[in-house]
Amino acid sequence: MEPIWQWGLDVIRTVQLVAGPALDAVFKAITFLGEEEFFLILLPLIFWCVDFAVGVRLAIAFLLSTYVNTGLKDLFAHPRPFEFDPTVQRHFAGVGGYGLPSGHSQSAVVVWGTIAAGFRKAWLWIVAVVLAVLIGFSRIYLGVHFPTDVFGGWAVGAAFLALYLALEPRVAAWLKRAGLAVQLALAVAVPLVLLLIYPTDDTVKPMAVLAGMGVGIALMGQVAPFSASGPLWQRAVRFLVGAIGLLVFYFGLKLVFPAEGEPLYFALRIVRYVLVGLWAGLGAPWLFRRLRLASLPLVHSAAP
Repeated sequence: MEPIWQWGLDVIRTVQLVAGPALDAVFKAITFLGEEEFFLILLPLIFWCVDFAVGVRLAIAFLLSTYVNTGLKDLFAHPRPFEFDPTVQRHFAGVGGYGLPSGHSQSAVVVWGTIAAGFRKAWLWIVAVVLAVLIGFSRIYLGVHFPTDVFGGWAVGAAFLALYLALEPRVAAWLKRAGLAVQLALAVAVPLVLLLIYPTDDTVKPMAVLAGMGVGIALMGQVAPFSASGPLWQRAVRFLVGAIGLLVFYFGLKLVFPAEGEPLYFALRIVRYVLVGLWAGLGAPWLFRRLRLASLPLVHSAAP
């Protein structure tokens, strides 16, 4: 692999010849579009305020893709450019873990591709491709990924997206026919099995959120069916209320739960992220209905 990595270092150094404060700011902003914090904003926004069904599909795709990315990174165990060669200039701090495939590049393809497919707009596919390219390139410019990491992320993301778009409608239709008991059982069993197959700190997060959200969505049809439509002011207030609750579970519980290395850390980490998913899928919609920030959908089912 060394010749390929050396070629990647040459590409990075060539790209960084034009580096400067202005471009640093631009590419840091672009790379933020592939960060977990951005998706923490985007996914609930679509889920609660734009289109419930598209939001559910998007959240499931993102969480499963994140799990796959973690497994592949640990399987390949490829270094970052600055780990392979400490002289490489890095314009982005706080990056850790292995490099291949690039999580930002993979998530960009999966997330924006799922959005484009969900809303069925040709211009959204153009946006999805442009964003995937820019986000991937930003990782090279910032010196945190080899070009091969980015190519790998795009390839894995495209394969995952194609498979997901082919299978998801069939699975969703089957779940709709299967009923609540089966939906609840699978909402817990599938993430649990995946977590048992590969139990790490990085897989706990997506699988625990998936379990909580899956249970919440299944129960939502019985407890708090709602429509993501409504006047703009209502959607804005809905998102604000939901986001406050999300921050409480996501960041608030982190402050009171045990830190890494302390007793019960792993178990309560699971609980924390299950609650994040449960809030997104059930707690927030229930509260929206109670506060009269959302109405009943014209047609509703427990599964998207």
